[in-house]
Amino acid sequence: MLSETTPLLRLSQGHLNLLEACPRKFQHTYLEQLNTPLNPEHEEHQTLGSQFHLLMQQREMGLPIGSFLEADTQLKSWMSGFSNAAPEILTPTDSQTFRESEHYRILQTQDYLLTVVYDLFITDSQKAQILDWKTYPKPPNQRKLEQNWQTRLYLYVLAETSDYLPKNISMTYWFVQSESQPQKITFNYDNVQHQQTAKKLNQLLDKLTHWLADYQKNQLLPQVPENSQDCNYCHFATRCERSQVSPEHQKNLPNLADIQEVSF
Repeated sequence: MLSETTPLLRLSQGHLNLLEACPRKFQHTYLEQLNTPLNPEHEEHQTLGSQFHLLMQQREMGLPIGSFLEADTQLKSWMSGFSNAAPEILTPTDSQTFRESEHYRILQTQDYLLTVVYDLFITDSQKAQILDWKTYPKPPNQRKLEQNWQTRLYLYVLAETSDYLPKNISMTYWFVQSESQPQKITFNYDNVQHQQTAKKLNQLLDKLTHWLADYQKNQLLPQVPENSQDCNYCHFATRCERSQVSPEHQKNLPNLADIQEVSF
C-alpha cells in the first residue's frame, strides 16, 4: 500500500484502459507525463468533438448557441441531426427530478480516486441515465465498447455513489456522426455486472499498487509481449526498445474511436 503521506492517485477511465492495454505506456503517459503527438487530422477531429461537447453543455445550461452553429456547418449538422433523432433527450419532462451536463463523481477505491464525468446525467425517482456524446461513427463492435473501462467505470461509480440499484441504471452512447442519422448504443446494468466490474477493478488496482511500489525502486512497469502488434502503432516503441513505428503506421495513429474525449 502507498504511505499515508502519499496523495491518492486520481484515475479516469482513460487511465484504466491504458493500464490494462500496456502498463509501460501508462508509465510513460501518466507517471512520466510524456505526451504523444497527434496526427493533425486527428487533432482537428478532437477539437471539433470538444466544441460539440461544449455546445451541448451550453444548451443544457440555457445559454444561446445559435451564433456558434451558424459559424460551423459541421457542428450545425450534428446538432440538427441529434435534435431530430432524440428530441426527448433535449426536452426535459416533468418526471425528471435531476439533469446536469458535465456531471462529476468521484469514488475512492484502495489508494485511488476514481473520477468520472458524465456528458449528461438524467434521473427520476426510479432510474438514472448516463449519456455520452461521441463524434466519431458508431463502432461495429458493441462488445468491445461494453468492455471498455468508460462503460464499466461509469456504471460502477454511479451504483457505488448513489441509492439507485444497478438494474435501474443505464448508459447510452450517442454517435452524432453516423452516416444517415445519429445512432445510439445503450447498456443496461445489473448486479452480476457490478460484481464482475468490482472484481476486475480491484485486481487491476492491486497490480498497479505492486507496480508502483517497484517503480519507486527504479523498476519499470511491465511491457506487452515483444511480438505484440500494438508496438507497431505506439509512439513509445523506440523508447521501449521495440520496433520502430513505420511512416505508414504513423498516418493511422491513433484510431479515432480510441481518442479519449475526457482528458487525463
